[in-house]
Amino acid sequence: MSGAGDVRQTLENGLATLGLALSPAQVSQLTDYLALLQKWNKVYNLTAVRDPAEMVTHHLLDSLAAIGPLQRHTGGGAARLLDVGAGGGLPGVVIAIACPEIDVSCVDTVGKKAAFIQQAAAALKLPNLRGLHARVESLKAAEGSGFDVVCSRAFASLPDFTAWSVAALKPDAVWMAMKGKHPDEEMAALPASVEVFHVEQLVVPGLDGERCIVWMRPHHVPG
Repeated sequence: MSGAGDVRQTLENGLATLGLALSPAQVSQLTDYLALLQKWNKVYNLTAVRDPAEMVTHHLLDSLAAIGPLQRHTGGGAARLLDVGAGGGLPGVVIAIACPEIDVSCVDTVGKKAAFIQQAAAALKLPNLRGLHARVESLKAAEGSGFDVVCSRAFASLPDFTAWSVAALKPDAVWMAMKGKHPDEEMAALPASVEVFHVEQLVVPGLDGERCIVWMRPHHVPG
């Protein structure tokens, strides 16, 4: 079992490897989030990974690996992001901590998971984070609303993810799907209305497995 000091050191080493300059307060929010996840996990079964050291690598650093690519996409400016099938808040809570300029909504069909996100937002003092108990298909972008980025991590196949969440997209919005191995079969199954414009390989400190982000946008087919 790793102590709090070990957890923080592993996290700080990983942040340095990823080239992410977070403040000491943000690092503390990440370790506090991990403690919340462990505490609530006993009751709510939010994650199968339970060892703190493993949670740093498989959850925090795995989610943090997407921060650089996300900020490059948004230009570091304000944006609205929807995390679909957020579960315990990965990567949504991590994005809300690392990117205070991004307004993050985490949607999950399981009420207790959405409640955990709300609890985390209050406990970690994150005004840019909220949990939504809903089916993503029910989230429609009204005039002037919607999301700039709709993301998911190990949630569903690319065809299902894009079909279920397309109504939540703003004009010119994108999908950011965090995946393990390059999902060739899922990409081949996408309809003509979805365009993959970039597949970005990720390197997660301390993790041997393959990781990538599949960036997609609606493709308006003439006719």
